[in-house]
Amino acid sequence: MRGIAAVPSYVVMQPTTLCNLDCAYCYLPHRAADRRMPVAVAEAVAAAVTPWVARGRFSVVWHGGEPLAAGREHLAALIAAFPAGVEHHVQTNATLIDDAWCAFFAAHGVRVSVSVDGPAARNGDRVTRAGRPAYDRIVRGVAALRRHGLPFSALAVVSRPTPGLATELYDYFLDLGCDVLGLNIEETEGVNTRSNAHDAAAVTAFWAELVAAWRRAPRVHLREVEWSLRYAAAVLDGAEGDLLPRQLDPIPTIGYDGSVTVLSPELAGFSDARYGDFSSGNVLATPLAEILAGAAGTDWVGEFLTGVEACRSSCPYFGFCGGGHAANRYFEQGRFDGTETEHCRNSKIRLLEGVLEHARDHESPAR
Repeated sequence: MRGIAAVPSYVVMQPTTLCNLDCAYCYLPHRAADRRMPVAVAEAVAAAVTPWVARGRFSVVWHGGEPLAAGREHLAALIAAFPAGVEHHVQTNATLIDDAWCAFFAAHGVRVSVSVDGPAARNGDRVTRAGRPAYDRIVRGVAALRRHGLPFSALAVVSRPTPGLATELYDYFLDLGCDVLGLNIEETEGVNTRSNAHDAAAVTAFWAELVAAWRRAPRVHLREVEWSLRYAAAVLDGAEGDLLPRQLDPIPTIGYDGSVTVLSPELAGFSDARYGDFSSGNVLATPLAEILAGAAGTDWVGEFLTGVEACRSSCPYFGFCGGGHAANRYFEQGRFDGTETEHCRNSKIRLLEGVLEHARDHESPAR
């Protein structure tokens, strides 16, 4: 985990800035504006992606705004720019999914991930632009996916970890029918300035409870827990040094206008008096491979890499998280070379401690 890799494992594409919802915790700055990605931007990215696909698995993640707000015809034109062999994923709030969209996903081989925070009572922050609850529309979209036999993942935001919540959420997603589940403790980033500071014991207990719920019925791939268990197994095998990649994935996010933001999609669309607009270039002017090759020379990226090295030398959890995310440092600390953030505590440190706490509480008695 030293420096930035020249070739990413996936790219994030913003087909439109528009979102039809107005979630209270959303970080996106321009979600009320419908700024759509020109096909020329997708074609420029595809030119760089084509040789990368030949090396192995490669994904394009369509992320907004709400990607489906771009419309089927326009999204199809953007997807068509990419070569065969690319895996296409879409992160959606599901409110626009109907039979026609399901046919689209099947025809284009698009893998779907749905943002929903659990049962209706847990979705109070997910509202329409008129401030009305969006839950019924979300579950109608999920029902369409299930009706068409399309597998889907789910992504939930947890704003307040409380006793009993982890079990409630896991049971809900079992019934929902997703095959992969990710749980994010709400983050302070972008235009969301709500505090993400929580009692350490409460967060650790949340993760421990989640492991217990999963172990009773491990029918869903639980993203955070399975990664934690892989890390624990690697430590026991003395192979933890082989778990993280040798270099950071640049995770290039391609804005609707072709601008490229590396490392943290959450920084796209923002600017700062000190750092500028966080863009490393634009694919309409410079090939993506060339932009990525020079990304480490960007001031804020260099500062972030300094912070990663500070984490390596000071944090016992470095082997688990690899130094955290650039956006969390910036939005919590106002700079990139800091170390521990509230996000680190909630979603890395307490996560691993929760998994280990569950293991300690359920270990077999010595014989």
